[in-house]
Amino acid sequence: MVISDIQNFSEGRTKARAYFCYLFSKNIPNRLPSLSVEMIMPRLLKIKADLEHCEGVYLLDNRGVQVSPTFTPTKRIDEDAGKIRADRAYYYRAVREERCTITDPYPSLITGDLCVTASQPIFDEHGELKYVACLDMPLEEVVLISRSSNFDKFFINLFRYSYMAFAFALIAVAVLLFFKGMQSFFIYEITPVHFEIKDVFEATILLTLALAIFDLAKTIIEEEIFGRNKEHSISGPHKTMVRFLGSIIIALSIEALMLVFKFAITDPEKLIYAMYIVAGVSMLLVTLAIYIKFTKLKIEE
Repeated sequence: MVISDIQNFSEGRTKARAYFCYLFSKNIPNRLPSLSVEMIMPRLLKIKADLEHCEGVYLLDNRGVQVSPTFTPTKRIDEDAGKIRADRAYYYRAVREERCTITDPYPSLITGDLCVTASQPIFDEHGELKYVACLDMPLEEVVLISRSSNFDKFFINLFRYSYMAFAFALIAVAVLLFFKGMQSFFIYEITPVHFEIKDVFEATILLTLALAIFDLAKTIIEEEIFGRNKEHSISGPHKTMVRFLGSIIIALSIEALMLVFKFAITDPEKLIYAMYIVAGVSMLLVTLAIYIKFTKLKIEE
């Protein structure tokens, strides 16, 4: 449950942040003169009252020192006032980015369960940082806030099941290639006594193709169905393009290797054709490296 909640939070983080930004901007004054704790706290408490499952709210000054008690649904923790929170992500990220931010899930000091803190920097009329308003929410509630609409869920499930169908079809092809390659040992009687280079190459090609296809299917299942290993610098259509070109390069490389060995033994004059494939694979590899480099730079920008 916790793993799925963290994954759902990661996917809906932008929506959750937009929701909390709206709450802060609607209720808390910003870039106004004469800002004070007495002016901000009633509005922060109003946000807490509007959020049924809010774990607590509190206010930090521009140095990260808590200047208000922590207000929870059941009590007021006065001893929290005066504590230094400058090393907490909800403080330094809000100060650094100068906008509303939400943290990654972490264990709450109030309940012990995973929670997320939304923080809003508050500036005076001169643009100087005065306070940072903080709001703690349980991870489960943040996931509910950021949950996709039924329309989004429909297409997410559609794509997931489509990937599942393609993955299992690829596995079936890999299994057939594997058994066909294994049959070569019995059909052609590949043994130390009966050793024909042509028969060995055919079996090797079938088995290597089966391995490449099975590996591709495994990657699809892990990333698109189980949602693992999604934190890459290249994602979305770029990831699909890299995976597609990578599969082509692997298949051509295997075929070129087999042809080099085959022609070197049976017909050396035809080695030039295998070298054409090797040159093509090299060009594809260089092109893919350039594509990845510029795509990564674009994403980082």
